[in-house]
Amino acid sequence: MTVMMASRVQGGIFTLMVVRIGDPYDPTLNRELEEQVARSPGFFAEAPVVLDLKDCLGCTAVADFTALKQLLSRHRLIPVGVQNASTLQMRAAKAVDLAPFNGAQSHARRAAVEPAPPAVERAPRAPAEPRVAAASRPRLVTQPVRSGTQIYVRGGDLIVVAPVSAGAELIADGHIHVYGTLRGRAIAGAAGDRDARIFAHRFEPELVSVAGRYLVSDAIEPEHLNREAQVALIDDRLTILPGWSRS
Repeated sequence: MTVMMASRVQGGIFTLMVVRIGDPYDPTLNRELEEQVARSPGFFAEAPVVLDLKDCLGCTAVADFTALKQLLSRHRLIPVGVQNASTLQMRAAKAVDLAPFNGAQSHARRAAVEPAPPAVERAPRAPAEPRVAAASRPRLVTQPVRSGTQIYVRGGDLIVVAPVSAGAELIADGHIHVYGTLRGRAIAGAAGDRDARIFAHRFEPELVSVAGRYLVSDAIEPEHLNREAQVALIDDRLTILPGWSRS
């Protein structure tokens, strides 16, 4: 007799912090982590972390990752994977149960340079241009976004004309507009768009991020809170601008 069961495996989107590793034994790494966590200990507690090895010449041995896992554990951070790893680095990472991550930005960059498949391989009912237009369409949310809710708009902007509660999360590959109070997390430019911005009618976020750069609530100056604000990446630095002004 065959028994059919509903699938328990589902897709999901989660926010992961990225820690860039140069030298796994660099003593300044411990100090920088300590300073960062001290700014918002509640936010970083038991947070999952991906190790970015793009500029790392080490991390080729199991001992390197063991040392990094112990260091992160002391700061209550949980390493779950690596990105931008070489073959040798990936082999050592897998030996200590770290998963490979191919960040969204890397995927988008590869897709941009890869040639289109031959015409005979294309599905006749799905030409390239309509697919791109559909993917970039903004999403409008008119209901309050409650705590624990996550909304992700792939390839476009997210517009919310209602309040966003603490514990909620907004993610968009493009801009995020909140015509209400923003108390949760807002992550714009999730696929690496450095020109993306976050606009809020009343700015009280737990975290804001653009193209991988982020600020937690404790790092936001009080002068920007409880009023209109926008967040932009300017000169590679996340900047909060008053109101709807442009730089």
